[in-house]
Amino acid sequence: MFGKPRLLETEAQLYEAAIKILMRRAHSIHEMKKALARRCEDESLVKRVLERLKRESLLDDARYARQFTRVRTEFRKQGEFRIARDLRARGVPDRHIAAATKEAATSTDVSALIRQRIERKLRLYRGEIDDKKLASLYRSLVGAGFPSDLIRKELHRITHEEIPEVEAPADE
Repeated sequence: MFGKPRLLETEAQLYEAAIKILMRRAHSIHEMKKALARRCEDESLVKRVLERLKRESLLDDARYARQFTRVRTEFRKQGEFRIARDLRARGVPDRHIAAATKEAATSTDVSALIRQRIERKLRLYRGEIDDKKLASLYRSLVGAGFPSDLIRKELHRITHEEIPEVEAPADE
């Protein structure tokens, strides 16, 4: 997509580049290492800048995992499995992922998140909700990282409770 950035030669230039990268968004240590390695061929220089960023508390995988989890849970309404997969892809260690998802699980109601996503999707569907639409909804919820047992429970609740019961007409 983009060409290779200009190579930097001094620690000050590399540190400044790291600060500019962090100004755009938070990064994990692994992501920052990759970004700096693209800008500098000297591995020892990259390590020194990473250590400096860690010392100054500008890079912290535990804090990054907590922040990432909170944003993905509250705003994107994603589940634990999707968040964990995305954090692993960003190079965050499993111990930080587990702590962050456990912390988020105590403060959020997963069933409520699933219901919100279902209701949002149902507003987009036209006509009767058939098996094909339910399967599509189920796949989207699994892809969002929610546990399948909770998804099935909420889908069952919505599809069976929203149908009004018709009283049998009284014979006269």
